[in-house]
Amino acid sequence: MGLLDQIAGAIGGASDGGQNPLMQLAMQFIRNQPGGLQGLIEQFTKSGLGEQAASWVSQGANLPVSGEQLSQALGGAGGGGLAQMLQQFGMNPSEGMDGLAKMLPDVVNQLTPNGRVEEDGGGLEQQLSSLLGKLGQ
Repeated sequence: MGLLDQIAGAIGGASDGGQNPLMQLAMQFIRNQPGGLQGLIEQFTKSGLGEQAASWVSQGANLPVSGEQLSQALGGAGGGGLAQMLQQFGMNPSEGMDGLAKMLPDVVNQLTPNGRVEEDGGGLEQQLSSLLGKLGQ
């Protein structure tokens, strides 16, 4: 079982021949984040979760975050685009944030295989599509 399979399996796997909704949510969230992946890392740093976010980018072990920490760092699940995304994927805020908290460290880790965020975005859209494609196999 590959790492991507483990990521999907850790939070329930793909649903009936489709992508795992949490993986899709994580990818869409990164895609829509102002500044992309770099903007997300900066937001975590400003929210006091810089050590955790740095661990996801680095080649070492990923430090965990809770759904509550994630919600606080991202401005809460009750407002803005995140609430709409959670609703679109049929998730309540608590479940959605807990699921994202479990998945986001591994997703960021997969998007930064060289231990750094590429300054030009490093082909983020291509990386996201590739990651989704691998999970769909």
